[in-house]
Amino acid sequence: MSAASPQVKTSAVARRHPRRRARANQLMGYLFISPWLIGFFLFTLLPIVVSFGLAFTSYDILTPPRWVGLDNFVRMFFEDRRYWNAVRATFLYVFASVPLRLIFALGVAMLMNHAFRLIGVYRAVYYVPSLVGGSVAVAVMWRLIFGKEGLVNSAVAPLGIDGPNWLGSPNTVLVPLIALAVWQFGSPMLIFLAGLKQIPAELYEAASIDGAGPLKQFLRITLPMLSPVIFFNLVMQIISGFMVFTQGIIIAPGGGPLQRALFYSVYLYEKAFGQFEMGYASAMAWVLLLIIAFFTVLVFTSSSSWVYYDDAKEEN
Repeated sequence: MSAASPQVKTSAVARRHPRRRARANQLMGYLFISPWLIGFFLFTLLPIVVSFGLAFTSYDILTPPRWVGLDNFVRMFFEDRRYWNAVRATFLYVFASVPLRLIFALGVAMLMNHAFRLIGVYRAVYYVPSLVGGSVAVAVMWRLIFGKEGLVNSAVAPLGIDGPNWLGSPNTVLVPLIALAVWQFGSPMLIFLAGLKQIPAELYEAASIDGAGPLKQFLRITLPMLSPVIFFNLVMQIISGFMVFTQGIIIAPGGGPLQRALFYSVYLYEKAFGQFEMGYASAMAWVLLLIIAFFTVLVFTSSSSWVYYDDAKEEN
């Protein structure tokens, strides 16, 4: 017994050392990611929890929050006409700009998918608008381009066409904003281009041998094989479309004529930092979150009927 005892102790110590090493490695890992964890809890999770609580209060920063229950939501849905103007303008913008941007991005990606001289330069140039598109400078430039005496109207004037007052008419004020969104096609274009590179060239060769033309190849090969990428781009563009801010507040300050370009996020900002109605703005933010979640879930739910996954089909 006495001879076996040291061996038992040695094996027990040996078992403890790996555990200690594992714990030390875990602690070291948490130590390295602690800046991110602190930032996440302090600047993301905590504000989310606080904003949810403020959504049921009347709060103006200067005085303590006062519990009002569902009053903010009742006021939002049944009393605030500007709120519904913001909802309408945002929905029109999203439903017009997202499809147009994706169609334009896919078209340019298909052109950029061909190998020709200086193709890398062209791809970089086409991506530049997405890098600077959300800046204040570009929004100011766009406002000047679509002004009454701006570049667009000046370009069509020699043709005898009197261009409209794009930003001064309720019927056209959304057009420059939608055009700016389409112009920022670089990011989805690169994603489409990466997806096109993954489609086997043998599929197109076999289709050509069978007599399929370019249109049939696009409908029967390109779109089905590219559907997962279309799905990803669609979700991301819907989310970013509902959160558009800089373009609206610079190009159409105050929402433009008859508030036809009053975006949801701009009105939320106005309520929060212009009128200091933080409780009401928090309620608006949570409604916006639910709207985005609804459309995201809708796209995910419908994806089973139009998104083609080659690996899943092979398994079945």
